[in-house]
Amino acid sequence: MEQLIRVIARALVDHPEDVQIQVREDARGLVYELSVHPDDVGKVIGKQGRIAKAVRTVVSSAAVKERKRVIVDIVSE
Repeated sequence: MEQLIRVIARALVDHPEDVQIQVREDARGLVYELSVHPDDVGKVIGKQGRIAKAVRTVVSSAAVKERKRVIVDIVSE
């Protein structure tokens, strides 16, 4: 799952070397915290959050196979 998020995020940004993913588990399920270069935050979120929503949809669909609840949070540094 982490690799899927990394591939999608690196395709979207201008600074792919700055893509970082932290994984933690909480009451909601597995949480993947995606952080990117400050200049690329808008590219990952998209207009009205459309790209972020699409990324979350793809990851959620892939997580169905593993029967886990997966959340993607975009964090700014």
